[in-house]
Amino acid sequence: MLARALALTLLVAGATTLGAQASPNMAPGYQQTYDRMLQQIREIAIFDDHGHPGFAEDTDVDAMASSPSHAPLRLQGDNPELIDASKALFDYPYSDNSPDHLKWLVAKKAELRKTYPGYQYFDRILDKLNVQTMMANRVAMGDYLDPKRFHWVFFVDSFLFPLDNKDLSARNIDLGVYVPLQEKLLKRELGQAGLTALPGTFPEYLAFVSKILEQNRAHGGVSIKFEIAYFRTLHFEDPPQGMAAAIYNRYHAGGRVPAAEQTVLQDFMFRYLLREAGRLHLAVQIHTAVGTGDFFSVTGGNVLNLENVLRDPRYSNVNFVLLHGGYPFQDQAIWLTARENVYLDSSLMGLYLYPADLAEVLRHWLLLYPDKVVFGSDAFPFSEAIGQKKVIG
Repeated sequence: MLARALALTLLVAGATTLGAQASPNMAPGYQQTYDRMLQQIREIAIFDDHGHPGFAEDTDVDAMASSPSHAPLRLQGDNPELIDASKALFDYPYSDNSPDHLKWLVAKKAELRKTYPGYQYFDRILDKLNVQTMMANRVAMGDYLDPKRFHWVFFVDSFLFPLDNKDLSARNIDLGVYVPLQEKLLKRELGQAGLTALPGTFPEYLAFVSKILEQNRAHGGVSIKFEIAYFRTLHFEDPPQGMAAAIYNRYHAGGRVPAAEQTVLQDFMFRYLLREAGRLHLAVQIHTAVGTGDFFSVTGGNVLNLENVLRDPRYSNVNFVLLHGGYPFQDQAIWLTARENVYLDSSLMGLYLYPADLAEVLRHWLLLYPDKVVFGSDAFPFSEAIGQKKVIG
């Protein structure tokens, strides 16, 4: 997959460069070689490192939801590329996305769900796209996703928010959407562990978190996922457990928590989850690009904020995948992969950038650390009609 995706990008980039010359100096047989290589590349099955597969009505697709925001050009609903995709996947007969025509698409998908029940619907989509395997970022795996084709990446941000979060939720409209969903997920995880309330001591809370990780791994989880950049900076200090325990023990039964103390607890829990991921042989995927919403902090979400964590030898047994390549700091992010256990993922950039621009990003990466670059589609069910389009993490 990676070979196919990246080689195709470089071939297209090369052709674009040649086409821009007034008199291209094309070696004899160049076009025939290009066509032959392109066909071979297209036959390589894809490994999709990052997607959110599922039906639009499935609330387990993501641990978050889209906040109000102005989408960039290629993610706007009238993008003609979406029409082309609908034609290729579902034989869409129209050349626009008018409401009446989208009703046809909704009905077509409903018909296909009946024709291809169980695993067949999404397996068929993967086959059409020549995707062999997808890393599925989901709260829980749906019973309609084939575990042989979709490997579970589960969210863990909820464990950073066990205390009263009213002040954080009130900070802006984005957090007013995001934070309650983390609280809802944490309550669900408590139920999964057979608990009706937060544990009474910090060691018991850590044991609860570890239990959920172990259970999820036993049910097919292969990686944990952080969307934490939507809530706070990606810079994490390294507080001692005693400091975090004092905060938890003081406020777990209720009470307004000062922001500075919330941050200390979050910093400790983030690093605790990394240690547990290493112990359980779970990879770690982290959203490291600009995000949706009016209040996403591009400065706080800068992937370079993670450098003190990624270069910490205590996490040498953890494989980190920096989702979305740190965009728009992708040129700096590639240097983080000098660490043996750090990888860059190309997802999201393929939705924001047009192919010629994406090709330049990948060319820069491949000239430096070609073995540390992975492909991701960031597929997401944006709506009932427009199937797999990503808007969050």
